[in-house]
Amino acid sequence: MSVLLEVIATTVADARLAEAAGADRLELITAMGEGGLTPSVGLIEAVVAAVRIPVNVIVRPHSRGFVFDTDDYAVMLRDVRAIKAAGANGVVTGMLTPAGEIDRDGLARAIDAADGLAITFHRAFDETRDLHKALDVLLGFEAVTNVLTSGGKPSVLQAQGTIRALVQQASGSHCTVLAGAGLTIDAVADFMRATHVEAVHFGSGVRVDGQGLTPVDAQRVARVRTLLDAA
Repeated sequence: MSVLLEVIATTVADARLAEAAGADRLELITAMGEGGLTPSVGLIEAVVAAVRIPVNVIVRPHSRGFVFDTDDYAVMLRDVRAIKAAGANGVVTGMLTPAGEIDRDGLARAIDAADGLAITFHRAFDETRDLHKALDVLLGFEAVTNVLTSGGKPSVLQAQGTIRALVQQASGSHCTVLAGAGLTIDAVADFMRATHVEAVHFGSGVRVDGQGLTPVDAQRVARVRTLLDAA
């Protein structure tokens, strides 16, 4: 079975281009330069209507970190419910305690608000004190179907051994390790062989000139698709 390809979209045009070029799933965000923030309901509805592939939507109220207060959670839970109502496939979120562990209570509340939508725990995971312990916690939540991670490094290409170990840890579970951040087209085939990942996540690597604030480049997405299929 081919490796799943998830592509970040920030506009309706991005979403259409990514789908046409072979992406299997979208992560819809705004504020790419801040690591991704919650997009507007209008954008969510428009993208869901424009494509047939699954659309997962980030829920992150600000870029000040991943420790959230009561007011943050009030906003986030409203956003989760709005994403559900807009017809999205899933929610991408992540929350930590001040001690650098998964905020189990906050995650449980988000799952409850998502009302059956799939949950991807995003790269807040990479800021936990112990990645393997954090993955064990997430494996305890049936709704968490993906963990987006760069193996605790700025780029997944610096953490191939860690990614491989996380893939082995999650093997046979309901949860897939989604490798992303710093992945390049030239490196993706060797990375797949070294880590045995079943899903990869591309942002800047499949955009015009490899820049985060440029549109999706359909030719780059298509190249990744071809490489994944060949491997």
